[in-house]
Amino acid sequence: MRRGGEIRKERRRGEREPGLLAQLRRPPGGRDARIMLLAQLLDRAGTGVWAAACVLYFTFVVGLDAGRLGILLGAAGVAGIAGSPLAGHLADRFPVRSLLIGAHLLRLVTLCLLLVVTDFALLLPVVAVTHLGDRAAKTLEMLFATRVAGERRATYQALSRSSANAGYALGAGLAAIGLAVGTRGAYHVLILANALSFLVAAVLVRRTREPRGRGLVAAPAAPAAPAAGAAPTEGPAAAAGGGPGPWRDRGYLRFVLLDIPMNLDDSILAIGIPLWLVSHTTAPHELIPAFLVVNTVLVVVLQLRVSAKVQGSRRAAGAVALYGLTTLLCCVLLAASTGGGVWTASAALLAAAVLATAAELMRSVSSWELAVSLAPRQARASYLGVAGMAQSVQKSAGPLLLTGAVMAAGPAGWLVLGAAVAGLSLVQRRAAVRRLDLLAGTPAPAPAAAA
Repeated sequence: MRRGGEIRKERRRGEREPGLLAQLRRPPGGRDARIMLLAQLLDRAGTGVWAAACVLYFTFVVGLDAGRLGILLGAAGVAGIAGSPLAGHLADRFPVRSLLIGAHLLRLVTLCLLLVVTDFALLLPVVAVTHLGDRAAKTLEMLFATRVAGERRATYQALSRSSANAGYALGAGLAAIGLAVGTRGAYHVLILANALSFLVAAVLVRRTREPRGRGLVAAPAAPAAPAAGAAPTEGPAAAAGGGPGPWRDRGYLRFVLLDIPMNLDDSILAIGIPLWLVSHTTAPHELIPAFLVVNTVLVVVLQLRVSAKVQGSRRAAGAVALYGLTTLLCCVLLAASTGGGVWTASAALLAAAVLATAAELMRSVSSWELAVSLAPRQARASYLGVAGMAQSVQKSAGPLLLTGAVMAAGPAGWLVLGAAVAGLSLVQRRAAVRRLDLLAGTPAPAPAAAA
């Protein structure tokens, strides 16, 4: 008996999820996935270089004032919103691999144009097209991964997040060297480094094979017929097989709309916490880089483990509620950080950064899994393109919400924001579960017309 127990223990140990490095060597999707992950790493490294340098470049090299810089970046954010649905629409008709190569080359051209374009009227379309290509590329990477990874798409997403964050950190480190030099030539080298990353990424993507199923995305199982009585514009039935599509599927649009506040952790970490530290607390300004370090390290180390716990659409729906709770706790800490001394404020802000990262870990898995699972199988490319708008809209509206409303209201603003996100997360979870029941043909507890 003892020997049998030892064998069972060894078997359980052998069945544990492999570590990050082992998974990167043998990711879901095999060779093509491994090449794509390397392409994403290099792409994000270049993006990290430019993200760390662009504001200073436009300010000190091009000579834009704060007003025109805000217009430039705002217009770029708006253009980026169109990138996701455009990519999804095209992916229903053309090979994903070719479209992704095109997106990389488009960004290569527009980045090189920045070396010679300094007129504000010309900069607007150049930067806008760059951001459009950036969002399109991210959506196409998601479509590629979902097709090649199949049922293990959550694991692939975790590997993608880990490699992307490592790339961002590498790029930011390289940018620091150029920023320390601070000359026009140094900034031009940073731009060329980002452009080179797009070129190498395009070459790597060209080495992959086109995933099977144009317009299709692999699903864990073939969905059953929708529940009888569902209105075509409320459920997925109308889109499967040439129906109206995502823009007339109110149930899916409701998911996308509710997914916008489920991405606020990005703005909270990148903008909210640093600005709150500077304007409302006694914490030292030198603490701000630690927020990025905490986020990068935790995502690289924990993303795979979190994804292993959130396998499947039902658990992904549950993770949405956890996202809301974690965001609420983060906002409570931010509200409380103004009442103490330096050490108390610093501890509260660091803890808030940890909680914002925890929310990001859950969101990065749940949003993608639900975006795939809630879409009709025959039209998932176009549906995922629409779902990608949630993150783009948040990137444009989130900073304005935080700076214009939340922080202007003081600690109470953070409490209201946290409570609102927590409440909306429960609404999102309930709506997602009901739509999953509809897709599976399981009678929902409420009338299907409200799904």
